[in-house]
Amino acid sequence: MANLRVDILTLFPEMFDAVLNSSIIGRAVENGILEINCVQIRDFAFNKHRQVDDYPYGGGQGMVMQAEPIYLAYMSVCEGLSYKPKTIYLSPQGKTFRQSTAKRLSKDKHLVLICGHYEGVDQRVLDEIVDMEISIGDFVLTGGEIGAMAVVDATARMIPGVLASEACFSDESHFDGLLEYPQYTRPSVWHEREVPEVLLSGNHKLIEEWKRFSALKNTFEKRKGMLSRAKLSKKDLEMVERLKKN
Repeated sequence: MANLRVDILTLFPEMFDAVLNSSIIGRAVENGILEINCVQIRDFAFNKHRQVDDYPYGGGQGMVMQAEPIYLAYMSVCEGLSYKPKTIYLSPQGKTFRQSTAKRLSKDKHLVLICGHYEGVDQRVLDEIVDMEISIGDFVLTGGEIGAMAVVDATARMIPGVLASEACFSDESHFDGLLEYPQYTRPSVWHEREVPEVLLSGNHKLIEEWKRFSALKNTFEKRKGMLSRAKLSKKDLEMVERLKKN
């Protein structure tokens, strides 16, 4: 059994093929660590034209996705289950998705993601089945599919066995509330720009100190607000004070 099962309710399941069936996520699926299923909401339409939207009550621009096809698609996923999967609606009104959200979701065993379209979804089905709404940023997309891909990708990377080791993600930006330190590879000199000497020294203690200071510096310069939310040691705080004075 997979560590995490994800069912995505969508009008455009083909959008997920190239993204979630390749690279690291695709290998996790092949290895049985992750299970991803796309459910076509139109298959649960109750008219011959497979229409799943209608005009909004009260007037307004555009169309609204009907409650019943989404509900029936959801119930098809829940059939035979002894539990309620965590059900998420991708919405610009939701809480902003963060690395901490991905960490929490990676500990669930089953997620259902609902991708809206048009002008939105009938509120009644959201009230009945949705546990949380997630936004990937303060902007509006044409549908929830891109947001769902981002949520699945970020969450799957936190599952043991998806990456080679925990260090593959624990050093990355946002994992501990900071941005990542700069990365370098061969050659040691490129366009007259040299790799920082400490990284070539072989002194692991100095290298780790450089990485931490550089992560703090990156965060201070690019996303200063993150520092107030990060868990900082006394030494970290001293480094931040140094940065403020420079």
